Amino acid sequence: MTPAPPAQTAAVTVVGLGADGWAGLPDASRAALREAEVLVGGPRQLDLLPPECAGQRVAWPSPLRPAVPGLLAAHAGRRIAVLASGDPMFYGIGRALAEETGALRVLPHPSSVSYAAARLGWPLEDAEVVTLVGRPTARLAAALHDGRRLLVLSADATTPGEVAALLRGRGFGPSRMRVLEQLGGDRERVTAESTADDWPAAQPPGDPLNLVAVECRRAPDALRLGAVPGLPDEAYEHDGQLTKRHIRAATLGVLAPAPGELLWDIGGGSGSIAVEWMRTHPSCRAVTVERDPARAERITRNADRLGVPGLRVVTGDAPAVLAELPPPDAVFVGGGLTVPGLLDACWEALPGGGRLVANTVTLESEALLADAHRRHGGELVRLAVAHAVPVGGFTGWRQAMPVTQWAVGKTPDTPSGADR
Repeated sequence: MTPAPPAQTAAVTVVGLGADGWAGLPDASRAALREAEVLVGGPRQLDLLPPECAGQRVAWPSPLRPAVPGLLAAHAGRRIAVLASGDPMFYGIGRALAEETGALRVLPHPSSVSYAAARLGWPLEDAEVVTLVGRPTARLAAALHDGRRLLVLSADATTPGEVAALLRGRGFGPSRMRVLEQLGGDRERVTAESTADDWPAAQPPGDPLNLVAVECRRAPDALRLGAVPGLPDEAYEHDGQLTKRHIRAATLGVLAPAPGELLWDIGGGSGSIAVEWMRTHPSCRAVTVERDPARAERITRNADRLGVPGLRVVTGDAPAVLAELPPPDAVFVGGGLTVPGLLDACWEALPGGGRLVANTVTLESEALLADAHRRHGGELVRLAVAHAVPVGGFTGWRQAMPVTQWAVGKTPDTPSGADR
């Protein structure tokens, strides 16, 4: 038999705790809590510990995340045990602690997601987990696809009703819902299945410790939104300032978003490029710069409706506001190319290895792109799209305005303005 690995020497031990409290903990977790000089957790979690856990009990302040460094510093040199819900490294406090200290020992407990998959009989790898803890409900919209199964981590007892309302508002009213409460504890409860359409608006909130299981069903008349760039133009509220569907898909293809990357979208219009950049992966980030306040508000509404409420919208003039933004991984310029210094400012801000894409339909801006192509290289292309339309009793092609696109990558050894 292979011997068990020795316990880690760590200043902080993170202990995962379930709804079953002390009774559900293995021996190693109980020992860590008994030996701790300081016990840190939420009031509900601390109340689950027996008197034999004699360490000083410290409740997390609110907001929690900014308090972590100070709390660890205040108890430096003492044995600290931090209580977490379920698996501390799955949307838990473990991440924040790992970022603050390298001496971390983690003793996980089954997460609510694992319990939910077991109760529902859902293969966990086939379900998508969306957390709404400390996050807007609108972010759930990006995960809505017909036939998908979602496990939604609730912020509190009101979350199930908010989820039902969002599903109805996004054309997914037929989706099936169940709420699973106090998973793994004596008060565990799984509600009867209901559709979002039938979810009682006046239903009293249940237990705050809950998870919502959703089987997505799109209403027949709802607009179908795919998982790749090129959403229907009808998905956006706009005043005509919209990168149209086929050009948008081609543009995002060249921008090539990757997980965790940040996009600057200059001259946002309706925000479609930034929105679809962020929809490619939950960790993708974007900042849209739009000078017109009405359009800026419209971008915010589009981002909220399409499931990326984290899109940052900056109302102001580029390039003046660019110095205030974090360094981008990619830049898209969809408007304002003739503003003196804009294109050069975007190029200077771009770090080595970054990408820049600019689109235009005017001759004046096209001349600027041709000059930039001469100086920096890259690819200069003309994108043309035509749509079949009635011509009397026949059908003919109606040509949209052609779009000139310059796409360029900055070589890794090329310094940006921020690198100098």
